[in-house]
Amino acid sequence: MKKLENFSNCLEVLKNADFEMADNNDIYRTGVIGQFNLTFQLAWKALQEILKMHGADGAATGSPREILQLGYKLGFVDDAAVWLLMLKKRIHLFIYIMNKKLMR
Repeated sequence: MKKLENFSNCLEVLKNADFEMADNNDIYRTGVIGQFNLTFQLAWKALQEILKMHGADGAATGSPREILQLGYKLGFVDDAAVWLLMLKKRIHLFIYIMNKKLMR
């Protein structure tokens, strides 16, 4: 499945990020945050596709939160709390980037 392959590829890129460099370099940090956002987006979209393939009710129209919770309920996600935390962090990272842009 293409969505799962895209997620796996993005995750590999994120795994290779230099997080210490991101602490000290705004441009690099912005790139890592962007990669995190893209990886998370692809993750929940791939999960949504898998849930649809398995005929899960609500998979076709769910929000990221709903898809993650449904995936957990049906046994496709091991730790819903971690995924929901990533969803929350993704929103905070977006706000952080927007505030930085506004301050310039």
